Amino acid sequence: MPLTLAVNEYDHVRDLCTGIVPVEGIALNCLQFPVEEIFFRFTRFREWDVSELSLAKYCSLRASGDDSLVAIPVFTSRAFRHSAIFVRADGPVDDPAELAGGRIGVPEWTQTATVYARGLLAHDYGVRPQDVTWIQAGTNEVGRSEGVAVALPEGISVQAMPDRTLNDMLLGSELDAIIAAHPPTGFKSGGEIVRLFSDHRSVEQESFARTGVFPIMHVVALRADVHERHPWIAMNLFKAFEEAKQRSLARAQEVNAPFMPVPWAPAHVQSARAMFGDDFWPYGIEPNRATLETFLRYAYEQGVCARELTPDELFVPQVQHTFRI
Repeated sequence: MPLTLAVNEYDHVRDLCTGIVPVEGIALNCLQFPVEEIFFRFTRFREWDVSELSLAKYCSLRASGDDSLVAIPVFTSRAFRHSAIFVRADGPVDDPAELAGGRIGVPEWTQTATVYARGLLAHDYGVRPQDVTWIQAGTNEVGRSEGVAVALPEGISVQAMPDRTLNDMLLGSELDAIIAAHPPTGFKSGGEIVRLFSDHRSVEQESFARTGVFPIMHVVALRADVHERHPWIAMNLFKAFEEAKQRSLARAQEVNAPFMPVPWAPAHVQSARAMFGDDFWPYGIEPNRATLETFLRYAYEQGVCARELTPDELFVPQVQHTFRI
């Protein structure tokens, strides 16, 4: 059966997209674009059958009653997001509580990275979304708009600035901070824009040790009409994604002739294993329940989701159980 998938060019999907790892019963046509293009085209037009998608946008649609998409628990992108908060070099570096009462820019309220960052600001540092004036604009290009419509909770408002960029407004002291997955152009070593947390890795490691949350950014979504006609494709895709990921992790650990053009890459893998366990990029619901529950709580509190979903509501039943021998 022919099936078209759109996904970013990750190493952990490489063997799936090249056909080295086949999907049983499927002739896979793989399209690889930047994630911003993938999300825009799939959210607006549903141009292909299966797609990498923003976790926040998918959850927002599900919570609003839109059942045109379903998902499997394959998480193509994960990243801690303390490092996604940017301030001016003369701003409140390492003092997040100072952002209360300030102006913070986001590229979209429903960008997954901003959901996590707003959640940690509120729950770890006492800066609630109601305590901030929010500005929505493109990080580095004018004209960006919200991808999914949401109803914001009382006390929270977001002003769209379609003719400005967050980068320019932060540099011009019109904003106190930016939360964005894609860094502003003014961010560079020794530049005018820096990260809020100067030692973000230590802060993120402490956060994981305390909460067990390894933030999930993207999920794999299927058009519901395609899944309804062929429900067997969900598990077949899940198994193929898992095998491709395991092959990628094996490459990352190769010490004889390293595959990754990163010094000490196998040593980084060993550090990750010590912190996260043997499968430090897990798919499936149960290994990710704490992360998903935390995200869904944040999303509901912030109005990204109209109701508080549970992790099990996000995924088709075919991938929630497996056989045993």
